[in-house]
Amino acid sequence: MNFFLETLKLIVLLVYYLLESLVFLIVPGRKRNVSGEIVLITGAGSGIGRLLGVKFASLGATVVLWDINQEGLNCTVRQARENGAGRVHSYVCDCSKRQDVYRVADQVKKEVGDVSILINNAGIVIGKRFLDSPDSLIEKTMAVNTMAHFWTYKAFLPAMIAANHGHLVSIASCAGLCGISQLSDYCASKFAAFGFAESIDMEMRSLRKTGVKTTIVCPYIVNTGMFDGVKSKWPRVLPILDPEYVAERIISAVRQNQEILFMPRITYVLYFLKSFLPVKTAVLILDYLGSFDVMSTFKGRPKKE
Repeated sequence: MNFFLETLKLIVLLVYYLLESLVFLIVPGRKRNVSGEIVLITGAGSGIGRLLGVKFASLGATVVLWDINQEGLNCTVRQARENGAGRVHSYVCDCSKRQDVYRVADQVKKEVGDVSILINNAGIVIGKRFLDSPDSLIEKTMAVNTMAHFWTYKAFLPAMIAANHGHLVSIASCAGLCGISQLSDYCASKFAAFGFAESIDMEMRSLRKTGVKTTIVCPYIVNTGMFDGVKSKWPRVLPILDPEYVAERIISAVRQNQEILFMPRITYVLYFLKSFLPVKTAVLILDYLGSFDVMSTFKGRPKKE
């Protein structure tokens, strides 16, 4: 009898959740107010992190900016204040170092308060073939793109659990959904970031902490300079994404408690096809989209950035 009831419950809820998703696809859910929230963004000295900081501040949130680059932080703070923000705090932090994350996190809790929206955005990329990638840079990639998420969650998640209120945002990548040539370490780090964020979401659900939300973001290449030189084979199908568009979509996803955000939308279809197509077929599609050679023109940001 238990098996029958549990199966019936499963079927009913499956239909309900599918219909709910279809409704929200047509009629977007109401965006919650983030005024008064304390939003911490790593990698806020440039790119998407800077845009998120400026935009969240303009929405009335208290913004905490982390970056290893003091000059970049100063620029973000200046832009945020030019857009009317009043509560902006910046801290130099090397997210690749656990003790540095814990030290600066303690400073934030004392000087600003408990973080209620955590955005793990900091990331680096080498862009070399696996055997050409120095061991030290591979370790650095994993430390920044993956392990830093562990340490920031350790630092700020307990307060969210205690209050049953918070939001964990992981800026992963489409490179965390499939392997790409010359991105072995980057793909590994983003696969790990995706899996980690998803696992923590499951933990929150099992603990009945329904007020602690999770958003995992997987964009294609964003035109921020991080992947400078990279070009899309078919830009109408897989366009290089505009940073303003990406930042707006991320903020909307957070305000609507959207669990997964892929950009562009065709990525949802490609991810679905990859889940059941034969490997050779999936590889054929990736080759058609230019994934074999997409990094061949990679330059990346200048060292000073």
